[in-house]
Amino acid sequence: MLLANRICLPLLLSGYPLVLSLAMLLWASGVQVADEVCRIFYDMKVRKCSTPEEIKKRKKAVIFCLSADKKCIVVEEGKEILVGDVGVTITDPFKHFVGMLPEKDCRYALYDASFETKESRKEELMFFLWAPEQAPLKSKMIYASSKDAIKKKFPGIKHEYQANGPEDLNRTSIAEKLGGSLIVAFEGSPV
Repeated sequence: MLLANRICLPLLLSGYPLVLSLAMLLWASGVQVADEVCRIFYDMKVRKCSTPEEIKKRKKAVIFCLSADKKCIVVEEGKEILVGDVGVTITDPFKHFVGMLPEKDCRYALYDASFETKESRKEELMFFLWAPEQAPLKSKMIYASSKDAIKKKFPGIKHEYQANGPEDLNRTSIAEKLGGSLIVAFEGSPV
């Protein structure tokens, strides 16, 4: 079931007027996306011939949040994983990525997934909407209704994933999303 349906339906059933949920959704629909978010997406998507030093500075994962005034999607400060950190200061990039997500608030994220099929190794970008059960209702509604604003800035994303808790972010569920039984390893670990 879609996140917006899970949020709005309880409001309607508990006697709140429909106007409240629609007003909140309309309020969030004007959310803008910061230019830096678009630049980061482009840098992650386009793999140019780069020097080893430039490759180390490439982003493996980035988390985005709403600005304090809730009008713009921005890069969350300090919430990124660089390719050069993997194997040096970060042994398991996916586990580290999951650990960067807040327990009680929503976020968007891009993750450059590395996986293996029986035939080849691949890297593909995944877009995440993190909406944990413990997040405030207002936050869930704003993030769900603003998701299209950020997705429009990310053309060509093959994999979109909504997670509502840590149990949704395990290697098996991610491998299923990437290709099901064709996937034999995710981030260097068998699935």
